Formats: sequence, C-alpha cells, structure tokens
Amino acid sequence: MLIYKKPNYLLLKASLLLSLIVFSAYLLYYLGLFGLIIESDKSKISLVILLIYFISSVHWFFNALSLDKEISSIDSPNENTLIGRFIKEIELKSEYGSLNKLSLLEDELSNRHSIGYLIVDILLKLGLTGTVIGFILMLLPIGEIRDFDPQILQKLLSTMSGGMAVALYTTLTGLITSMLLKFQYFLLDSSLSQTLNHLNSKYP
Repeated sequence: MLIYKKPNYLLLKASLLLSLIVFSAYLLYYLGLFGLIIESDKSKISLVILLIYFISSVHWFFNALSLDKEISSIDSPNENTLIGRFIKEIELKSEYGSLNKLSLLEDELSNRHSIGYLIVDILLKLGLTGTVIGFILMLLPIGEIRDFDPQILQKLLSTMSGGMAVALYTTLTGLITSMLLKFQYFLLDSSLSQTLNHLNSKYP
C-alpha cells in the first residue's frame, strides 16, 4: 500500500515554534523573571541551563532546515541530500530490494537528532543537580545553630531561603527547557517518520 507524501510544512512549523520561544523569552525578560532567576540562583546552574538550551535551539533549527531540504528532495531529487541520492540510485539501478539501504538512510537521518535527546537528558539532570545543591545550601546552616538568638535565627533563615531558591529555580528551569527541547525534536522526528514511511511504501 502506497503511503502518500503529506505536504511539507516543517520549515513553517519550526519557524513558528522558534518565534513563539523567542517571544516568550522576551516576555520573561521584560517582566524581569530572567533577572530574578539568575540573581536568586547562587549556584548559577540556571544560567548554564539557559545557555545550553539557547545553543541547542539554534542547532535544532539548523537540523530543521536540513531535514526540510531532505523532504523537499523527494519531489525533485538533489544529489546534495541523502534522500535525493537514495532515490536517484534506486531509480538508476531499478532496485526494489532496497530495505537495507532505506534502513541505513533512516539511521543516518535519525542520528542527527540523537544529540538533541542527549541534551534534553543533560538539562533535566542539571536541574536535579541544582535541586540537590539547593537543599545542601539550605540545610548547612542548621548545623551552626548553638542557641536560639533571634538575630542568628533570622540570618540562618535568610540563608536557608537562598538555598531553597536555588533548588526551586534550577528545577523549574531544567524541567521547562528539557520539555521544550524534547517537543522541538519530536517535531523533527514526526516529519522524518512520515517521510520514511512514504519512501518505504514507494520503494519496498
């Protein structure tokens, strides 16, 4: 059964999603939330997470551009793309036992997204690391309690609240960025899967 190729809107979807992310980032900056997170997080893990996410999003968009060219080459095979070379080779040699070659093509294209999922895991782990560091910072002052002087207790509570801020902000930053990046790469995987299904039905 031939699975028909769906219209390729990958570049449009990627551009819209990137525009939403940039607008949301600007809105958070305008409201001062970015500054609040960076100032409250003494460990600076939240800043590291945001920088990694920014670089990863740029990498994701270039991957989207590359995959868009690959999908477009189905209609007009281009030797500069993997799919274009695959189609030309199959048509020239009239080979229809192309399952192995299609499997290699699938591996090559999907491997481009593997670093994205690795970074998703790193962002999540960095958020959890910040949680642990925050709780350590929060609990350290408890060992310094010698008496119940209100001034000392006030200082200790201030230090403990700083540790709690580190734990909460790093966790929040890690969770949000990892979920966003995972959805971004899911968009690429979905388009790639549809493309490979079409090729598999056309060149069995």
